[in-house]
Amino acid sequence: MADFFDTLNDQHVAMIEKQPVFFVATAAADARINLSPKGYDSFRVLEPGKVAYLDLGGSGNETHAHLAADGRITIMFCNFERPALILRIYGRGRPVLPQDDDWRPLAEHFTILPGTRQIFVIDIESVQTSCGWGVPFMSLESERETLKKAHRNSDPDEWEAKMAKRTRSIDGLPTRATDRYISGE
Repeated sequence: MADFFDTLNDQHVAMIEKQPVFFVATAAADARINLSPKGYDSFRVLEPGKVAYLDLGGSGNETHAHLAADGRITIMFCNFERPALILRIYGRGRPVLPQDDDWRPLAEHFTILPGTRQIFVIDIESVQTSCGWGVPFMSLESERETLKKAHRNSDPDEWEAKMAKRTRSIDGLPTRATDRYISGE
């Protein structure tokens, strides 16, 4: 049975901090539902009612487009160890780009990784926990370094040019491109 909470509590935060992966889902009217796995040390609980995660440039920018159009976001954590638990955060999110005024104080919560494109900030509307009894036991072998390595080895001018062209989602919704390359080093 599911339990709902208005904000995150200490037990929720402890569970979140142990997870090497989380999932992000967004949607906008007349657009595909976007569901993305996220890894690295990229998620932060800012306060019981607010969380954020670091976003690296990848194959698209659907989350940004959906949040700009609609704002709704769901984040899901699964505990692949004991105790079995699924935790969902429902909220409204917004992208913060390096050129935005609130970037610097927000970025201080993270270790900036190569290819960082933006930080998504989510105001929590509700938190749901459920049993997770159907989720398998799994353990982390290691993180993939491929994305960070690709960004670390990319030419900053080429990266910025590539990001500047990414102003539309796959469904044609607008996004704002970052105006700077961040090496993370």
